[in-house]
Amino acid sequence: MSSSASVRPVRDVRGTGVFAIVVGIVLILAGGAAYGAVTLQLRAENVTVSDGARFLAGARVQDPLTAYAQADAIDRDALEATGGKTYAQLGQDDPARDTARTASFLRASLLTSVVAFGVSLIVAASGLVFLFLGAAVRRLGKNDAAIVEQLPAAVAAVLADGSSRGPEPELAPA
Repeated sequence: MSSSASVRPVRDVRGTGVFAIVVGIVLILAGGAAYGAVTLQLRAENVTVSDGARFLAGARVQDPLTAYAQADAIDRDALEATGGKTYAQLGQDDPARDTARTASFLRASLLTSVVAFGVSLIVAASGLVFLFLGAAVRRLGKNDAAIVEQLPAAVAAVLADGSSRGPEPELAPA
């Protein structure tokens, strides 16, 4: 038993694939540019990870790992200088409060750069996903046709003979 299929061309499938590819390329470039900008800004500060850091001591701060290592070293040094107290825990007249405030600002800046590196990588990875999906959609659109309806073999044979599709519907009197 065979059947017949009615097909119609699918429009804009390949265009959608091209659009997704373009979006993917833009996201990859934007993610790379953001990563590069943060790297350049950190390098311009010419900071090296403190010798007392738990890891990467002496390395130049220019990527997420070195930025995190320096932020951790600043936190440890600040807590040592304030007797284990944070800025909020120190009294308003405590001379160590200025040290804690400065350390808090520096840590926040370094941790913000760590987050910026992460966001830029997520943007670039999203671009890669768009690129692959666009290529797949574009490849699927090469056939450029979709099945609209599938007819049973008996009906397809009647239609192929040139016979009428069936009785005309009766119209109600006006």
